[in-house]
Amino acid sequence: MADKEKLFAPLSTLKWVNRNEIKPNDYNPNKVSKENLKLLTQSILTNGWTLPIVIRPDGTIIDGFHRWTVAGQEPLFSLLGGKVPVVVVNHAEESEDIYGTVTHNRARGTHLLEPMKAIVERLLKSGKTIQEIGKQLGMKPEEIFRLSNFSKDDFLDMMTKNVSEYSKAEFITKL
Repeated sequence: MADKEKLFAPLSTLKWVNRNEIKPNDYNPNKVSKENLKLLTQSILTNGWTLPIVIRPDGTIIDGFHRWTVAGQEPLFSLLGGKVPVVVVNHAEESEDIYGTVTHNRARGTHLLEPMKAIVERLLKSGKTIQEIGKQLGMKPEEIFRLSNFSKDDFLDMMTKNVSEYSKAEFITKL
């Protein structure tokens, strides 16, 4: 297969399959926290499914284990009808599958502090609430505060903006 054809080949196999017809590989070194799995679910709900799962012809996942994982949980499982999008990559050797898993994971990179500060500032200046930013970016209010240039008092005012009702304090005793 010519180099150019090889580049286009996986996308020519794009299809939706039953999630339960594909399976994880036994070597993925990537781990994701429960909080980031929630964020991945939120990303799919907000943006739609933007990245197919990469599989071998036998249905073993090369890349997309965490997308596959959240697709098996509610609400995604029902919303997707138990299906996930896949592309098939047919490597000649298992080592190429392993290289594919690791390079997909490593190529995603990490977020740098200064650009993230600029993003948070931009969102806050555009009128987005701390709650919305937290939900959409998977951040706790404290993290948003650390990335913002607001004073503590200004930030606390923003946190309580549009809060019309507070929960009633309760006195709890040990029986």
